[in-house]
Amino acid sequence: MDDVVVKVLLLGDEKVGKSTFLSRISGGSRSLDGHAQITLLRDIDQPFIFEVTNRRRRYCLEFYDTSSPEDWRLLQPDLVLICYDISQRLSLIDMQRVWIKQVHSTFQTSDGLPIMVVGLKRDLRSEDDPNGIIYPQEGYKVAQEMRVDKYVECSAVTGELLKLAFEEICNTAVKTSTADGGQSEGGCAIL
Repeated sequence: MDDVVVKVLLLGDEKVGKSTFLSRISGGSRSLDGHAQITLLRDIDQPFIFEVTNRRRRYCLEFYDTSSPEDWRLLQPDLVLICYDISQRLSLIDMQRVWIKQVHSTFQTSDGLPIMVVGLKRDLRSEDDPNGIIYPQEGYKVAQEMRVDKYVECSAVTGELLKLAFEEICNTAVKTSTADGGQSEGGCAIL
């Protein structure tokens, strides 16, 4: 049986942690706990390919970053991940003002396109800066306002919640190849 190819596009401001996230998950299951060394991937090597197998078939997940060698607007993704840096409020604001609008204006199928919000750099959440801190509840609320399907957050550096976030991304990606699609049945799910 042939592999099912699923294209996953990561969008978000520069330096929100997309490359580190992709680099960490590229190390496979042994690196998802955050203990293994991170070898940074190069943008010119895109797409970053991950093979996932479930009981029924194999899936080839092709991850593309915003800094793809091609213009990301030319891609036809099956799943979009809008990423923001938990320690940078501006990246959360840009997610609402820029990135969700880019998705809707760029992809004609955006009504059926599953979208997830991924909060990165969870390890940098600091109680010392009460104005800049973004708690999970606030990230989730913004994700709901954007009417996306799911909200996850993790730290690629420490591995905190990384395995859970990656599993949820994989589960959603796999669902995009079914007749029901990868969109949630209404509302935003937090994981």
